[in-house]
Amino acid sequence: MINIVLFGKPGAGKGTQAEFLKERYNLTHLSTGDIFRFNIKNETELGKLAKSYMDNGDLVPDQVTIKILEDTVNKNPNTKGFLFDGFPRTLAQAEALDAFLSTKNWEVAATIALEADDEILIQRLLERGKTSGRPDDQDQVKIRNRYQEYNEKTAPLMEYYNKQNKFYPVNGIGTIAEITERLSAVVERL
Repeated sequence: MINIVLFGKPGAGKGTQAEFLKERYNLTHLSTGDIFRFNIKNETELGKLAKSYMDNGDLVPDQVTIKILEDTVNKNPNTKGFLFDGFPRTLAQAEALDAFLSTKNWEVAATIALEADDEILIQRLLERGKTSGRPDDQDQVKIRNRYQEYNEKTAPLMEYYNKQNKFYPVNGIGTIAEITERLSAVVERL
C-alpha cells in the first residue's frame, strides 16, 4: 500500500501529473476537485455547498471535504494505494487523514509538492479558463485569492510532513514528461 499526497498551487499541474502517476503505479486517484465538480454538476447538496465556496475562490470547509474523502476511500478497499490530489489542504485535514488511514493500518508514504512561480501559474490558469468553463480560472483576483488561501492554509503542511520526513518538493516547470520523471524519481525511492 502506497499513499501519496500530491499538492501545489492551482495550476501547478497536479491533475496532469496525477494521471501519469496513477497509471504508472496502479494507484487510485482521488481528486477532491473532481469529486466536488461531479457533485456540483449533479446538483447534490454537497455540490451546492461546495459551489458556494469555490465560486468565491475559497476552500471548501474541512468537515465537508474530510467526509467526502473518507466515503470515497471506503469505496476502494482493494486498491494498491491512493494518490490524494488536492487533499489535504489544511493541517486539520492532514491530521484527519493520518487518523483515518491509521484505522486501516495505512499511512501517507510521501507528500510531493509541485513548485512553480505564481505568475507562470496564473497564466496557466487563465489559459485553462478559456476552455474549462471554470469561473475560478478566469479571474485574476479569484486566482490570487486562491493563492493567498493556499499560502495561509496549505503551505504549513510542508512543515508538518517535513517533520515526518515525508515532504518532497519537485520543480513543476518544464515539459510534462520532465516533470513526470522528477515525480517518478521520488516515488521510486519510497
